Amino acid sequence: MDKKIPLSRPEITKKDRKAVENVLKTTSLSFGPKIKEFEKKMASYTKTKYAIAVNSGTSGLHLVIKSLGIKEKDEVITSSFSFIASSNCILFEKAKPVFVDIDEKTLCINADKIEEKITKKTKAILVVHVFGQTCKMDKIMKIARKHNLYVIEDACEAIGGMYKGKKSGTFKDAGVFAFYPNKQITTGEGGMIVTNNQKIAKLCKSMRNQGKDEKKEQLSYLRMGYNYRMSELNAALGVSQLERINEILKKREKAANLYNRILRKIEGIEIPYVADNVKMSWFVYAIRLNSNKFNKKDRDKIMKKLDKKGIVSKNYFPPIHLEPFYVDMFGYKRGDFPVTEKVSDLIIALPFYNNITREEIKYVCDNLKKNC
Repeated sequence: MDKKIPLSRPEITKKDRKAVENVLKTTSLSFGPKIKEFEKKMASYTKTKYAIAVNSGTSGLHLVIKSLGIKEKDEVITSSFSFIASSNCILFEKAKPVFVDIDEKTLCINADKIEEKITKKTKAILVVHVFGQTCKMDKIMKIARKHNLYVIEDACEAIGGMYKGKKSGTFKDAGVFAFYPNKQITTGEGGMIVTNNQKIAKLCKSMRNQGKDEKKEQLSYLRMGYNYRMSELNAALGVSQLERINEILKKREKAANLYNRILRKIEGIEIPYVADNVKMSWFVYAIRLNSNKFNKKDRDKIMKKLDKKGIVSKNYFPPIHLEPFYVDMFGYKRGDFPVTEKVSDLIIALPFYNNITREEIKYVCDNLKKNC
């Protein structure tokens, strides 16, 4: 196969392009009707009262942290096995991310280890629904109620995912979705906060637009804010993509199932685990190498061999606590979160997108088999 197989590939249809072109014919390129339409449809899809469009998932998480009054010297419990933004947004407000190790099967935060990390400084639990798998939310909600803690859901990888019939991002204070080009639906760049809390919604709407007083047309600013606005172009693409969300999720599930059928037969490869009571929203397809047979160096060699065959893969995710500036800031070292580190050493994200073909999946699997 001469053609390179990318790690991800956004599916942009003629209808998507037309939606963006239609906005370009208007005078409203920012804060127009498409933003409101996208927000309304996201609120309807998630069955929440409020949805606030922003320019990235990172911005959304930051606004939620800020709206909850989390500040310097406060602590927020979260996971080190994530994209770095989920912890950085805590640092933006000079609060401290307090890491909890992950469950080795689900790769989500280990709910059984959360309570031992709670102190008088703990203000919130920021859960990450890793790779589209919703965390064990019943246990987490019980802990939050017991200790009077906020719950923030980083559902940036989990739109449409569910736990016990309830959608990711909708369990307590606020959830955040992201629409980067590798996500299930894309706006190019963009994010969405969802909440049932009117105060959170009002603060986030104001702060995304420099702290503006939303009730006044003229320039009037109530608080410090940011330029976290989503454009009308991004929103128009989002509206168009959201209309196909069920179709998209089915396509991705079909691709994941084909990978599963082929790879479960290959010795040394562990296919993704989906927990009971979880409806997976497939963001990436990430396998793990068996730790009895492989180590990190083996994993890296396999990825290089795949690359030579035109197959792009990635080591999702390097542990946040071992990133250089986290080590410098907090003194973390290898061994602090052994499950996170073990998983990170052996994981490989394979090519995965809406319209990946059977031929492409088989080519990836054949090359994995040759090198495992």
